[in-house]
Amino acid sequence: MALPGEDAACFSGFQAQYIKFCNGDTSVYIFTYAEEDFIRGSAQCLDDDALSRFDKILRSKWQEKMERGFFKYHLGELQTRILPGSRHFVAQLNIQRGALRRKPQEIQSIKQVFDPSQFNFNKIKSGEILFEIQREGHCRRCDFDYNGVICDKILFVINVSPLEFCHSLIVPYPELCLPQILTMDAIRIGIESVLLSSDPGFRVGFNSLGAFASVNHLHLHCYYLNHRLLLEGTPAVPLSPHHNFYFLPDFPPGFLFYTDGDDLERLVDRIWKITQVFVEKDIAHNMFITRGCQPDHHRCDTFLVRSGIRIVLWPRMSCFGAKEESAFNVALCELAGHLPFKNRKDFESTTEETVIQIIKKYLLPENQFFQLQSELLKVFDTQEAPSSV
Repeated sequence: MALPGEDAACFSGFQAQYIKFCNGDTSVYIFTYAEEDFIRGSAQCLDDDALSRFDKILRSKWQEKMERGFFKYHLGELQTRILPGSRHFVAQLNIQRGALRRKPQEIQSIKQVFDPSQFNFNKIKSGEILFEIQREGHCRRCDFDYNGVICDKILFVINVSPLEFCHSLIVPYPELCLPQILTMDAIRIGIESVLLSSDPGFRVGFNSLGAFASVNHLHLHCYYLNHRLLLEGTPAVPLSPHHNFYFLPDFPPGFLFYTDGDDLERLVDRIWKITQVFVEKDIAHNMFITRGCQPDHHRCDTFLVRSGIRIVLWPRMSCFGAKEESAFNVALCELAGHLPFKNRKDFESTTEETVIQIIKKYLLPENQFFQLQSELLKVFDTQEAPSSV
């Protein structure tokens, strides 16, 4: 059977690892959940007793891996400063990540095919796996039977060079060797992970190829950041409110979907259709998922009520070639207002104005952005797109 992005060597290697897990040589915890586990409404996690089951598992497993030395460095409390100005950028100093993280792969195309000779998540140590996640009664779009192995795994694994507390990677169906292009199931598990958390500081994000993704193997990032970000409450302009689709005019401009947790399958399909347009047009993009306010709120005090989930998409200029480790990389965190700095000089001296000027270099020109916006609105007038993995 042919699999999307399949490479025989890649799959056979993962198959051997999978069978090893199944034979009991390595125990992988399976976290199961149902829709009843979703935290709807305002998430207000004030102490450990209020943590959800998902939060407790993720935190305990991640801290256990930290204590056992699976990371490249010990992540303590990060030095943090809120940059003066109206944007309230959250700057954090993480020198070790800049010095010790794995060299990013060279990316030359948004549609670059998976290369099994490069690092991928089928090559990680078994001890880096936190758990497998499964939704009870959910009919996955990706249940492939390949030589007796069912390809239905969604893994949470540690990021060995963490940028914040519990920084982990969500890896859907690693055995399929899918490239770094969003699928419907990847979007779904990203949104559902935020719904499973009772901590409003839990965030999920995605970097496409050309938008500072460092590994061409499908994955999302997740971590806790217990500082408010402006995009959680910035009012948005309705584009197609019936489809929960909005324009986010505040800097940096982007597109916003909003949900209170209902009708997720339809929402996921809409988001996927938009990202498919990006891919087809070779437009790099980033996604950020977080608790936030309703997009049409007007009163300032409603910023305090993060009653739903905001999914923000930023189409942007592509950046190809290997990352320059000393550069200020504009990826999902930076666009959301979270700035991990790799050296103390920049951390202490960078101003809000400097950050804005750096980010602007990676944004689409205004005329191109609004032309794209017009084209995206036509997406909802077309027939339902065929299902994706």
